[in-house]
Amino acid sequence: MPEDKLVSLIQSSISAREWFISPKHASAYRLFNGFTEGFPELSIDVYAKTGVIHNYSKNPQTISALIQQVASTLIECLPWLSTIVIKARYAATQAEQNGTYLLGAKVNRQIEENRVLYQINPLLNQDSSFYLDTRNLRSWLKDNMSGKTVLNTFAYTGSLGIAALAGGAISVEQLDINKLYLQFAKDSYALNGFSGKVKYHIDDFWKAVKRLNREEQRFDCVILDPPFFTTNQSGTIDISKGSKALINKLRPLINDDGYLISVNNALFLSGADYVTQLEEIFSDGYLSLQEIIPVSSDCVGYNVRTPYKVSPEPFNHPTKIAIIRVRRKQ
Repeated sequence: MPEDKLVSLIQSSISAREWFISPKHASAYRLFNGFTEGFPELSIDVYAKTGVIHNYSKNPQTISALIQQVASTLIECLPWLSTIVIKARYAATQAEQNGTYLLGAKVNRQIEENRVLYQINPLLNQDSSFYLDTRNLRSWLKDNMSGKTVLNTFAYTGSLGIAALAGGAISVEQLDINKLYLQFAKDSYALNGFSGKVKYHIDDFWKAVKRLNREEQRFDCVILDPPFFTTNQSGTIDISKGSKALINKLRPLINDDGYLISVNNALFLSGADYVTQLEEIFSDGYLSLQEIIPVSSDCVGYNVRTPYKVSPEPFNHPTKIAIIRVRRKQ
């Protein structure tokens, strides 16, 4: 793509997202979704005053000149940016995949969303430690978890649990196998000065759920946001076809009239096929779909030029978020 055309796309994307840009420059949002807005090899995120350019080219060097022009455009259009990082998905080294500096030498480690503070590190992983596409789910949790008990499985850096605490959850348990990731959840808890009780389980999902069931633990809400695929001696996670097993594993932990929140980001699982998987689980009458949480417009993209290869409908994005209501046998 010619440089001037790409620059025009970036400028248009910035104009469409002006309402995301807060005067304090403390928020986080997707500035350009190249997959749907005309240049699939590129996307741009903003975390406070840090810009993150994602290079998805299979040969990253082939668009290096374009990346430099994009960085110049960002500096011109958003002069308050203090740092710009480039992440090359298919780079030779992990450091290049996680991010290298194009501008500045210090990334922002804190963002504010919906009046809640989150500890982040844009250089932690390829995903920058904070999922922008679940923003509306965090808002839903903040609005609906007052007085509730919550289990956040596959918590990663704990943002969904933090949103529940911000909404007045009386207790939240954050479960992840990685101690480093849960430290972010602890830091976010401290940033906000929450009073709700919180526990951190550094454990394998399968083992932890088995233990919680054995202890007859119950929660008003259980969040399921697993990675696309992982396997170990305890079990296999494959969300393209394994959602039923995961949901059935968790449903005994949920109180009557409680919630099971299922997040599925399998890119090549259509929305219709995912709904079919859910309907198979709902057939016994104890689980039902309460609502679908849409992904925010900045992540979906504006003036979409390239449709998704696999349709996410009835969802609006490959990140498919379902709020499931749970009934227990009396």
